[in-house]
Amino acid sequence: MPDTMSTDHGSVPNLADVQAAVLQPRPTPYAGTYLALRIDDRRQARALVQRMLPMLDSVASFDAERQVSLAIGFSFEGLRAIGVPEDSLATFSPEFQQGMAARAAELGDVGDSSPANWEGPLGSKDVHLMLVGLAPDAPRLEAILLLARDALRDLPGVATIWQQEVFAAPNEREPFGFKDGIGQPAIEGAAIPCTNSREERLKAGEFLLGFEDETGSIAAVPQPDILGRGGTYAAFRKLHTRVADFRQYLRDRAADRADEELLAAKVVGRWPSGAPLPLSPDRDDPELGADPHRNNDFQYGDDPRGLKCPLGSHARRMNPRDAIITGEVRLHRMIRRGTNYGPPLPQGVYEDDGADRGIVFAFIGAHLARQFEFVQAQWVNDGKFIGVPVEKDPLVGANDDGQFTVPRTPIRRRFQGLPPFVVNRGGEYCFLPSLSALRWIADLDT
Repeated sequence: MPDTMSTDHGSVPNLADVQAAVLQPRPTPYAGTYLALRIDDRRQARALVQRMLPMLDSVASFDAERQVSLAIGFSFEGLRAIGVPEDSLATFSPEFQQGMAARAAELGDVGDSSPANWEGPLGSKDVHLMLVGLAPDAPRLEAILLLARDALRDLPGVATIWQQEVFAAPNEREPFGFKDGIGQPAIEGAAIPCTNSREERLKAGEFLLGFEDETGSIAAVPQPDILGRGGTYAAFRKLHTRVADFRQYLRDRAADRADEELLAAKVVGRWPSGAPLPLSPDRDDPELGADPHRNNDFQYGDDPRGLKCPLGSHARRMNPRDAIITGEVRLHRMIRRGTNYGPPLPQGVYEDDGADRGIVFAFIGAHLARQFEFVQAQWVNDGKFIGVPVEKDPLVGANDDGQFTVPRTPIRRRFQGLPPFVVNRGGEYCFLPSLSALRWIADLDT
């Protein structure tokens, strides 16, 4: 087995070898499907990978006009099930080897979000292979899913065990009613536009294994090199949103409708249109929110007390930018992709209608511990890094009678009794191999 530290890998990724879904921005709007598969016969699973390879675009070959993509990821148990040798499996990160359910304590998956309450089979050892299809509309999604189903035909040793339909609305708003998907990192060599002129591009090694990262080194690459290089880790979570509870909480503590909207924006860090509070602290600005050249082009340095955007707001916690915090922001950046599921709760409704709605969240990055798990543990579920140790993220934190402070002069506003507005219904850590790695997997003879 080669050494786990790769050498002489350069700093520019081969975009013709990276699955398109890893780096390619999603279309707006879009329809999508998550499929979880169980591998009962490794040779049939390899045949499936072989059949699907022609359907997979790389970042370089992605058709920007067609905007249709299909991606493949494996859980740790999935790599084992398809026959990746044990000495190779031992070179993956410890967090990936353990899986998301085993990391519940670190991730704040407690109470209603604990693995004991997850939707089956999520979090079980049966989730081996994840397929994700995305397209601008349902007909084009169905066309690519038909190809995937054809690939599965005559392979009874690979079973579909879970399916989740997802979508992004034309206004790009998540179930709470706020525009989502703003503020993705710019990456060296990825040819993806930077939307924050104040942020330098991050090293490719933050998002792809086998390349130099922000620490100036190359992280351990799963071996053999053809398996790990150009791949990355993903964490997906099905997050149920308690939209009616969120609206009721705000209404009960607001002086009037305008105050309710302001408090909601303070919790999120943006207005519903996507306009960021640092650029528009007092009122929504739909024109700003809709402008991709301006709605992410800001920092927090001129707002050290959080008078415009609260220190503990969701958006500021997810990416503190140049704010004064404990730690180095650039070491914890990640690609975040959230997509809706379930019917939206109509505007003006404050009572829960019993429908299951939420977000299927996906993290993509080369460092599960330093990026995804750190942000969950420190930025979402602990306020020490911003000087408010008793507060968690007011929107997605594991709150139980939580607290949220809105700085204001002359007297701050402090809100008590925050319940959990988001509940994790289950998820998994996956490895997204490069196209070369998928060919290597398909050719295994173990």
